[in-house]
Amino acid sequence: MAVFLCPTVKKLMNEQFICHFSSLNSFIIDMSNPRTLIIIPTYNELENISKMVSAVSDLQQGYHILFIDDNSPDGTANQIEALMEKFPTVFLEKRAGKQGLGTAYIHGFKWALARDYTYIVEMDCDFSHNPEDLPRLVQACEEGADCAIGSRYVSGGKVKNWPLKRILMSYFASVYVRLILFINIKDTTAGFKCYHHKVLEQIPLDSIPFKGYAFQICMKYAAVQLGFKVKEIPITFIDRVLGESKMSTGIFKEAFFGVWQMRKRKWK
Repeated sequence: MAVFLCPTVKKLMNEQFICHFSSLNSFIIDMSNPRTLIIIPTYNELENISKMVSAVSDLQQGYHILFIDDNSPDGTANQIEALMEKFPTVFLEKRAGKQGLGTAYIHGFKWALARDYTYIVEMDCDFSHNPEDLPRLVQACEEGADCAIGSRYVSGGKVKNWPLKRILMSYFASVYVRLILFINIKDTTAGFKCYHHKVLEQIPLDSIPFKGYAFQICMKYAAVQLGFKVKEIPITFIDRVLGESKMSTGIFKEAFFGVWQMRKRKWK
């Protein structure tokens, strides 16, 4: 039986169909071909979680986010699980307790490699790393870099809201690392990085013993020693506004003495 529809109704139906099909098609493409995963370790970051997911989603780049939560007592994991119902690009791995930044990233790297992501990003949850800089880091890897570093200390890089004492300590720590390890990286302790998956496949992740700044230094040093191309991209680093810093004297000491362990090691 033929059904007659007036031209206006037919036009509206066609527009609705095209709109829904287009949206569905975009969703399928994003979900079936995930290229970039952002790994964000968390411990008591309840105040920042929703804002971070919204900020990354607003970029409309199809990035996936993996949170690694170390049993935060403030309910961070519960908030992430609630967001997962709204955002299919958000994932969560829960660990039994506070085990350190380095082990959290290694957990995330293995998760990413098992799921064939092309680019894997390290990023803090406290907005010291601006999500708007993510496309520039990923683009640097797409254009040939094996590891792109969001750098405070190359031309164009900046630090905001840090006291002068902390800026000097961070800057000269990087100088110290460069002198000991003979690497041409200005921001050796940077924690905002994008890797091509092949870098993480070749670094022996299980043999890296460090947890804090030393972990960040070691990953860069290993990449350089293995012959990968590392590029620094200028960013503006802004000290956290919400939540508490995880910096400790132990983290600083680990980095100070750890570089000598790295220097003795053979990576090839």
